[in-house]
Amino acid sequence: MPAAGYFAHESSYVDDGAVIGNGTKIWHFSHVMPGAVIGERCNLGQNVVVMPGTRIGNNVKIQNNVSIYEGVVLEDDVFCGPSCVFTNVLTPRSHVSRKHEYRQTVVKRGASIGANATIVCGVTLGEYSFVGAGAVVTADVPPYALMVGVPARRVGWMCQCGERLALAGGRAACAACGASYEESDGALRAIAATRRVG
Repeated sequence: MPAAGYFAHESSYVDDGAVIGNGTKIWHFSHVMPGAVIGERCNLGQNVVVMPGTRIGNNVKIQNNVSIYEGVVLEDDVFCGPSCVFTNVLTPRSHVSRKHEYRQTVVKRGASIGANATIVCGVTLGEYSFVGAGAVVTADVPPYALMVGVPARRVGWMCQCGERLALAGGRAACAACGASYEESDGALRAIAATRRVG
């Protein structure tokens, strides 16, 4: 690591005024703009843009060709798949300034977004939710929800460790890590902690 505490490839740009945590790696042709805050141990792949006013937590992985626009908040342990898309305005027009209309998008801790998925601004993705590749999210996503399709709809539940859960009688135990969950009123909650896998 350089004296700054993070690594930035020589082809990337990190502007003055950006805050980047220890152990973070920024790869080829990426650009981190002033006012962006990136936590520790993050990994930004090739051609990632992080705009001013964005907040990225610790241990976040952003794969190639992703732009994090102003108004986007990524909490700890979020995964953004290759070429996934965030927006920050609902009705963009090239000839009309909409900067005063930016809507916040929050991706909660541990959530995963698949390759080429689109997250329309103004939504919250719940903790450990899982958005499938190519899905288009237009509304809030509950914690642990597995979302697929256009527009995205919930088709199941995911464990904190990333395995799909099979519910029986409103309860599920993860076959991979042993965590237990309970479904009630369209929501899932953990009732026994997961243990580390791998």
